[in-house]
Amino acid sequence: MIDALLDASDLPHQLPRFADIADEDFGPALDAAMAEQLELIAAITENPVPANFDNTVVPLERSGVRLTRVLRIFWNKAGADSNDTIDAVRSQYASRLAAHSDAILLDAALWARLQMVHGQREQLDPEARYLVERYVTEFRLAGAALVEDDKERLRELNGRISSQETAFELALQADSTELAVEVADVAELDGLTQGEISAAAAAAEARRIDAKYLLTLVLPTAHPYLASLTDRDVRRRLSEAQRARGSRGGPHDTRAIVLDIVRLRAERARLLGFDNHAALVTADNTAGTPDAVRTMLERLAGPAARNARREQQALSEEAGFSVEPWDWSFYAEKVRTATYDVDLAALRPWFEAERVLRDGVFFAAGRLYGLSFQERSDLQGYHPDVRIFEVSQDGTPIGLYLLDLYTRDSKRGGAWMSSLVSQAELLGTKTAVVVNNLNVPKPAPGEATLLTWDETRTLFHEFGHALHGLLARATYPKLSGTNVFRDFVEYPSQVNEMWILWPEVLANYAVHHETGEPIPPGVVERLKAAEVFNEGFKTSEYLAAALLDLAWHELAPEDVPTDPEQVLAFEREALARVGLDNPAVPPRYATPYFAHSFSSGYASAYYSYIWSEVLDADTVAWFQDHGGLTRENGDLYRQYVVGIGGTRDPLESYREWRGRPAPIEPLLERRGLA
Repeated sequence: MIDALLDASDLPHQLPRFADIADEDFGPALDAAMAEQLELIAAITENPVPANFDNTVVPLERSGVRLTRVLRIFWNKAGADSNDTIDAVRSQYASRLAAHSDAILLDAALWARLQMVHGQREQLDPEARYLVERYVTEFRLAGAALVEDDKERLRELNGRISSQETAFELALQADSTELAVEVADVAELDGLTQGEISAAAAAAEARRIDAKYLLTLVLPTAHPYLASLTDRDVRRRLSEAQRARGSRGGPHDTRAIVLDIVRLRAERARLLGFDNHAALVTADNTAGTPDAVRTMLERLAGPAARNARREQQALSEEAGFSVEPWDWSFYAEKVRTATYDVDLAALRPWFEAERVLRDGVFFAAGRLYGLSFQERSDLQGYHPDVRIFEVSQDGTPIGLYLLDLYTRDSKRGGAWMSSLVSQAELLGTKTAVVVNNLNVPKPAPGEATLLTWDETRTLFHEFGHALHGLLARATYPKLSGTNVFRDFVEYPSQVNEMWILWPEVLANYAVHHETGEPIPPGVVERLKAAEVFNEGFKTSEYLAAALLDLAWHELAPEDVPTDPEQVLAFEREALARVGLDNPAVPPRYATPYFAHSFSSGYASAYYSYIWSEVLDADTVAWFQDHGGLTRENGDLYRQYVVGIGGTRDPLESYREWRGRPAPIEPLLERRGLA
């Protein structure tokens, strides 16, 4: 029933009625919602009364409510539980959705009315004034001021870009599925936990392959199993499969798609008056210009590369040979264990998923913001693995939190947060519904889910996004939840990682899942001492990806390579220019499987993580200096950061809170680059 997609649900907090939604409903629902929005936009532009905030901006905000509802459910389904029908809808509607967006953003009459309201903005309250300013900026950058011939060309470019971005993601997901590593003998999986082995067995059974075990791939280059598999040949096969995605020829090769996307984006940027796509993107982010981004990234690249080379030498000495990419994580754990007496793999029994969630993630949120979480087994998610929790603040319900923890073939790689419902006073929506997706291997029934150290960090990180979505308060839908600048949105999620090792939090969740023994205090101290260990590798692999993303999008249209075989050569040259061309330290994402850059909203913005980390590191220092995990601190942080959503300039709010901009020194200290 398309009504289950179009209309607000009568379930608690407007949780979608997933049981009433069929895959075949999405196309008709999208058609109906787009048609309705265009009718509402026409009513605005045909209004004979001169434009003002109430007759132009308010109905514009209301116009997209049903389309937004359908798209949120659809994109969640497409990312977390896709199938052939959903993939077909994505392909079919990619260009249609782009055309629909253009029909609004390039509407000359609507643009004229917005400019008129912009001239009246000083009469408005601060949030309404900021909303008008955001609309005018976004419409201008989208091409609203172009002449009609240029608008027509822009429409064509936007449609092709959208279609190619969808093609990239579908090809990558298919290639990742095909390249999963088959293993015949359990002895070859030595080093993995029993839960990981049972997950590999379940994956093989689900695919109905001859091999008894299947190692599925993850989005980043460095697969987490590389740290523990003792069989070097299996490590090599797994590493090479990760690196081969999208670049081995055949129907799932993404390189030609990448070049087309880069060239089309560059053409669009030039049409809009910018030198390149990176300039267009950064113009509407806190960074401002690609030069500002490159200056920061290159400032960090040299020290990071030097640290990585020192680490490489130590690892090679431990191994007795020059380490390859598939050796790095394995021998890093050996050196970490020898140097700090910390074996991360051996700590897994203390990171049982349920304890991490309830007694770590939820516990910290309770202390900081007065939140409590009640599981709602009476509510149904979009997949049987999804768990639903009602979230209350000081006893008042504020929304739902959905957790989709486990990996499956129908889910794309990586981890992310998305919103199904956002709070917005204008619409009478008082609460939010947010989703966290991870890709943790699912053990056999009855076995505990033991998280790696990185998976534990990821859960805290993604929950930081969820808090942002749950706690933000806005009047207008456009400013709700995590609708903030791309290079700011990672800041709250990174801040939430600080509670992993916070003594009071760690003591509450890090309990051995079998014996009940707390994690030994000495181990915790050694964990803290080892925090900068291997930081050269981690910073280098990240910076390499961020600089690759920037390098591709700083190209003019005529400078984009034309031969797919040139893609990896371009990569090597771009990394060599900044000294990050160490073969043992590949970029976190290579171009052919760089989904952040070529099929999501991080094109020219993958720098956002470290850009946000400047604020994050400064904020962690503030919490440390002001007593840490207290409600008073949480209320202040909510007042100036996660509670404001997109209702004001985030850096202005940060400066108001801290009395100054964030310095870079805490970040340099944290990453061992000082």
